[in-house]
Amino acid sequence: MWGIKGLCAALLLLFLAYISVSSVNADSLSAPLNVTIKALEGNSAIVTWDILEGDPVIGFAITQQKKDVRMLRFIQEVNTTTRSCALWDLEEDTEYIVHVQSISMSGTSPLSEPVLFRTPKESEKLASKSPDEVTMEEVGQDAQLRAGELIIIVVVLVMWAGVIALFCRQYDIIKDNEPNNNKDKAKNSSECSTPEHPTGGLLRSKV
Repeated sequence: MWGIKGLCAALLLLFLAYISVSSVNADSLSAPLNVTIKALEGNSAIVTWDILEGDPVIGFAITQQKKDVRMLRFIQEVNTTTRSCALWDLEEDTEYIVHVQSISMSGTSPLSEPVLFRTPKESEKLASKSPDEVTMEEVGQDAQLRAGELIIIVVVLVMWAGVIALFCRQYDIIKDNEPNNNKDKAKNSSECSTPEHPTGGLLRSKV
């Protein structure tokens, strides 16, 4: 009877020891550093961070919260070494708070320092954009327009070259036929201008 109780007590002690070791290992994992918000738009943003070298990180967890609102969004990914994550479906002109945690095989790290940011209004973004600022999308559109114009110019040049070649060919044909036409005209004119006389006939004038 005591053997069964002793076995149960030993198993309980092992379980408690496992939990305590896991807790220690999780606490030894450092919180992410240098949490930064980049590419901030009216409806999206990108959060980036760094980790201490040597931490056995296998993933991350992000907590996103509107300021003064209890509702949270929790994003988690494992089996990845990425150090950035896109935040989507944000609201314009709204303040958000973001925390990042590292994930290891033993658990999660403490929360990073909170990062507070505000999404801009689209009207403010357009107003703040410099007239000389050119986005990659605009560059792509300009490249497409230039390519289209170049294609049109090439097509027009090819058409003109074809018209010129056809004209030259017709001109050569007409020029080759001109000597034959001149010979025929000369022959016809000589036949009309020379009168025919009977053989041995003489024309005498009366005195």
